[in-house]
Amino acid sequence: MSIWLKVRHLLEEREESLSPLAVKGRLSKGRPVPEKPSPVRTEFQRDRDRILHCKAFRRLKHKTQVFIAPAGDHYRTRLTHTLEVSQIARTIARALNLNEDLAEAVSLGHDLGHTPFGHVGEDVLNELHPDGFRHNEQSLRVVDVLENDGEGLNLTWEVRDGILNHSKSHAQVLGAEWGAVGSLEGEIVKLADIVAYINHDTDDAIRAGIITEKILPQSAVKVLGKSPSVRINTMVCDIIEFSFPASGLVKPARGTGIGIGMSEGVRQATDTLRGFLFERVYNVQSAREESEKARVLLRRMYEYFVEHERKLPQEYQRPCDGKSRRVIDYIAGMTDQYAQKIAAELSLLDGKIKP
Repeated sequence: MSIWLKVRHLLEEREESLSPLAVKGRLSKGRPVPEKPSPVRTEFQRDRDRILHCKAFRRLKHKTQVFIAPAGDHYRTRLTHTLEVSQIARTIARALNLNEDLAEAVSLGHDLGHTPFGHVGEDVLNELHPDGFRHNEQSLRVVDVLENDGEGLNLTWEVRDGILNHSKSHAQVLGAEWGAVGSLEGEIVKLADIVAYINHDTDDAIRAGIITEKILPQSAVKVLGKSPSVRINTMVCDIIEFSFPASGLVKPARGTGIGIGMSEGVRQATDTLRGFLFERVYNVQSAREESEKARVLLRRMYEYFVEHERKLPQEYQRPCDGKSRRVIDYIAGMTDQYAQKIAAELSLLDGKIKP
């Protein structure tokens, strides 16, 4: 056996020490197009690297999380959010003896389909596209179709499933409409996403002067803690303790399900803080002047490229896709800066649209 094959086999042997409920790379349900295994990486390590090196991942650094064109240097972007989700998910997966590589790959890929200008952009594209628009579905489209010169990244079923099913929309945390994921590692990412954005969006909103710590719902603060770092620690430790039977290391109590979750007290506090953010931060940001400018920009850009389809870059002129789909793909992939640059070049905001 060559040294390279021996490396992969050693990595796969290490995975055998994971929980019986962890997904092992060698037992993956496979890729859309079968490939020879990597000599030095497991299947999920390979997926992680493909996502990390793709163009859509690099663009996340210039995509808005919540605040459009913030004045400071320390506000989160889609990239920093993604890295925070990855770190939280890896911590939980490691503690539960689940597959950390799978959790990391799903985390890094979960927001690749996000639009410019945050959820404002997503709302606009959802209104414009006849089939609607959801960033989780677009994230899957990015890795399946748009990346790698239209050939996609050919990721494993487990990573693709985690990316598609990470989104919660406005569903109550772990409520009836929460939705299922095909692996415990994917369930971890779904909760890690909430843990990350609730806490960093609260931190950014305080930094922006939109809210103060004093007006945070005290019922949630009493349970979760008074600072973002304390709240993250509370949530992460609670998820680990509640979910420990899911690791297979201990036998679950009779009558309890096996899965990733939170204790009822922490879950309710998390939902309370999340609801507060929608009411006092997200809805407020959506009504600001910068958000309305972004809406106008994206609507005019969509109308322009639908009318001038040949102006689309060659990579977005796929004959197998409808006109609206091609335009949506192009706009959704833009960073905030690039969207503003194209709008300026086409004079979309001054009433003199270039032919």
